[in-house]
Amino acid sequence: MTERWPDLAGRQQGSVHVLPVRVYYEDTDAGGVVYHANYLKFCERARSDCLRILGIHQNSLEDMFFVVRRMTCDFLKPARLDDLLEVETRFIEMAGARLELQQRVMLNGNTQFKALVTVALIDGRGRPKRLPDFMAERLKSFPDSQS
Repeated sequence: MTERWPDLAGRQQGSVHVLPVRVYYEDTDAGGVVYHANYLKFCERARSDCLRILGIHQNSLEDMFFVVRRMTCDFLKPARLDDLLEVETRFIEMAGARLELQQRVMLNGNTQFKALVTVALIDGRGRPKRLPDFMAERLKSFPDSQS
């Protein structure tokens, strides 16, 4: 599907993956402001699409799953209905079974929300699993990512 819609998964700009997100009515609370939990959904989509652009397709990983281990969030400014947001994802560190990422939700160059995210790769039994070589190489190819 990404062949027909090449920008559907966002784009890579140097060391940052950028995913555009429009705020729909369903994303807002009664006051027309983005409901806090939806920032987490926007960030999850961006992480998934960033991996997709790197050729890491989560639906084809055998007995491997990414899980969020830790997330530190700062809600800075409200986003509202029809805002055009950009979710930026940067890889900070990669070690063993762990990835650390920095994510920001931007509106016209201003940070609305930011998060520091630790993601772990686990097997079907919930045990940490070292990143396979193919995955580590693709993640290292992302500019400015660390190992």
